[in-house]
Amino acid sequence: MADNHYLKCLVRAILAGICIGIGGCVLLGCMSVNVELKWIGSILFAVGLMTIFFFGLDLYTGKVGYSFDNKPWTYVLDLIVIIIGNFIGCLFVGLAMPMSEQFLPGFIDGRLAALSSPLTILLKGVFCGMLMFIAADIYKKKQSFLGAFICVPVFILSGFEHSIADMFYFCSAGCFTLESLAFILIVIAGNAIGGILIPVCGKWMYEKQ
Repeated sequence: MADNHYLKCLVRAILAGICIGIGGCVLLGCMSVNVELKWIGSILFAVGLMTIFFFGLDLYTGKVGYSFDNKPWTYVLDLIVIIIGNFIGCLFVGLAMPMSEQFLPGFIDGRLAALSSPLTILLKGVFCGMLMFIAADIYKKKQSFLGAFICVPVFILSGFEHSIADMFYFCSAGCFTLESLAFILIVIAGNAIGGILIPVCGKWMYEKQ
């Protein structure tokens, strides 16, 4: 039974990773026409999150915010499976759609250079994690994609870091190094902090006496 649960979770996570990879492709595609079209690509990127919400797929940044609504240690295992699945999905799309060299300085070199300031990377992950929880919770409570189509462009245009999107960028660039792994791990931690920040504070602030 448990094996079946984790297998289904892995498949949902792989599909979610593919969706994020497709979102990354449209962002890069818009910017390849004209870098000033990044804002259009950032809006279209949200089709990945919209699809994930609609079909109930498992995306790490959409799930981590609900850690304390579940059995914490069991849910941690789910999150590990989800991260692995998300990476597999991103790897598939990344290898199929290699990144143009014109994007390496901005999408890869810039991120690796930021490792000299890990706190900045962490905070960018925190802010993105907050936005992703907002988008996920709006859909969960209102069945609305509005949060996805607002929060995704906001995190992209603000320069915040989304761990799964970053996986796609590195995979698409063929950058499989310890430095890229370190970057992703920091962002994963930041996304987790940002994802649980609002729900944890909300339970404390609005807890019934």
